[in-house]
Amino acid sequence: MRHLLSAADLSREGALELLDVAEEMAATQAREIKKLPTLRGRTVVNLFFEDSTRTRISFEAAAKRLSADVITFSAKGSSVSKGESLKDTALTLQAMGADAVVLRHSASGAAHRLAHAGWSGVGVLNAGDGTHEHPTQALLDAFTLRRRLAERAGGDPARVLEGARVAVVGDVLHSRVARSNVLLLETLGADVVLVAPPTLLPVGVGTWPCRTSWDLDAVLPDVDAVMVLRVQRERMGGGGFFPSAQEYTRRFGLDGRRLRLLPDHALVMHPGPMNRGLEISAEAADSPRSTIVEQVANGVAVRMAALYLLLAGEDAA
Repeated sequence: MRHLLSAADLSREGALELLDVAEEMAATQAREIKKLPTLRGRTVVNLFFEDSTRTRISFEAAAKRLSADVITFSAKGSSVSKGESLKDTALTLQAMGADAVVLRHSASGAAHRLAHAGWSGVGVLNAGDGTHEHPTQALLDAFTLRRRLAERAGGDPARVLEGARVAVVGDVLHSRVARSNVLLLETLGADVVLVAPPTLLPVGVGTWPCRTSWDLDAVLPDVDAVMVLRVQRERMGGGGFFPSAQEYTRRFGLDGRRLRLLPDHALVMHPGPMNRGLEISAEAADSPRSTIVEQVANGVAVRMAALYLLLAGEDAA
């Protein structure tokens, strides 16, 4: 694996390999000594042009637990805030001897540009680019879902997601998580339905490998998991995507009443951070069927696996 820029970069076999390696990484994190010597001598740079807490800390923890040297910096307070371009920043990182760059950027396509414009010889891992994609979030979501479904039904982990029914609900338009999850879950054989008001579905969503619905109550009784998306008000510019917060919650919020529409085994997921009381109620977020805290914990193992496969390459064993 040279780069990980999109969930579409992963074949079924490649995605299953990464999830299997993540299982091995998760097993090592249950030990008293969590650190592995695997990437000793390698340098990972976390390059964050957008604010982040969960993703940045998760990648930093993953790299450090693999014994890599880690350099983390944000655009604020760096040369980027003085006008330095992405190209010049990349050349600086290359000169410093970086082996991999984890990039979070507000511009869709920034990770692809960094990887393929000939600016840098390092591996690039997309940690979220604009409203485009967030592949490691989709991987940790699939990892969490696979684990929970396997616990319930048993069977071959490679096939447990085949036929799984997942509803992705909310602000699809501004969500890089939604696009990556649709692509990855379809690759792994799941059936995905997007549930959102028409104003929060992107142009061209009909070409995505999934179904769409405007009726959340009709969808919930027939799913194995419901993934609630954060309403990204900071990307809406103050205007017109739904009449009011109360109306959005009434039509598309996951609350106690809707929780009881779900099958007994169905899971509640959210990529975080949550707007409690808007897209999800406290009752739903904190219910026994919620995997939200698990998703955060599983993110470290999944990102360890991604960094390992990115940097170990053909030497991965």
